[in-house]
Amino acid sequence: MINQDALFFFGQNPAALPLFEAFEGRLQQKVGEFSVRVQKTQITYSNRYVFACVSFLKVRKARQRPPVYIVVTFGLDHPLESPRIDAAVEASPRRWTHHVLVSDVKEIDEELLNWVQQAYQFSAEK
Repeated sequence: MINQDALFFFGQNPAALPLFEAFEGRLQQKVGEFSVRVQKTQITYSNRYVFACVSFLKVRKARQRPPVYIVVTFGLDHPLESPRIDAAVEASPRRWTHHVLVSDVKEIDEELLNWVQQAYQFSAEK
């Protein structure tokens, strides 16, 4: 069940809400317990620390962005090499932040969820 804060977050982009619901539903099946915090610019997922976020970050130029999307962000101790990764930045030593633009529910697949699960484990072990 989606909370009211998340509904408010998607107020300007209601067409993206099904992407978020699919991501969060699959995430709940894939990892252990986590907390969710809705902020002005992102929705964060934490265990001990933040391990993933959902946002509308502009990781691509406007003409390359689909009309409906979310960006899933997660942190790992190493950079991932994949054409699906829109950006990977070493935010601090041994912490790589990855951004993946998702515009279709089919893109919330095992590969993406495995990356987020790795981020969940990485966050829990810090």
